[in-house]
Amino acid sequence: MDLGSLDLAGLAEVAADCTRCPLSDGRTTVVFGTGDPDADLMLVGEGPGAEEDRQGLPFVGRSGKLLDELLAQEVGLDRSAVYIANVVKCRPPENRDPLPEEIAACRPYLQRQVELVAPRVLVTLGNFATKVLLNTKEGITRVRGRRYAWGDGVVLVPTYHPAALLRGGSERVAETRADLVRARLSLMEARET
Repeated sequence: MDLGSLDLAGLAEVAADCTRCPLSDGRTTVVFGTGDPDADLMLVGEGPGAEEDRQGLPFVGRSGKLLDELLAQEVGLDRSAVYIANVVKCRPPENRDPLPEEIAACRPYLQRQVELVAPRVLVTLGNFATKVLLNTKEGITRVRGRRYAWGDGVVLVPTYHPAALLRGGSERVAETRADLVRARLSLMEARET
């Protein structure tokens, strides 16, 4: 099926029945995405966890609460004003890392989501989203701390995944706060043009 002809609702409907990879066998629900479909800021994470799989929404567990708090404090937005998606739409078993073939199977959905939302700023959360969207093998600790030109006038800001912040201590939280300030400044600059 040509995903390029679908709007977000149609894309979500197709994704809900997806069996492109074995992750579909173990899911409760497809975690497609949530938020403002016209958002200037889009966040992309790795994949759903257990709570996300139950509720069908990205970032609703402990890491989601932390993400909401950081967004409000550093960007001045709540989740309803941004669009949030993941690289893979189904939960990997035991929260393992998604496999290359699983990422490849879901990539057309993510690409179309980005096209449709058309954000001015894209924040990648963690290694997988950053590697996929920046097309790099470099890890998040090497590429975060900067802004990247991406696509047609989009600024991409990589930062740590909120789950890593729950394990990683105050230094990583401070670095993430700085990255989100970078995203806020990029949004302000984009809105002035």
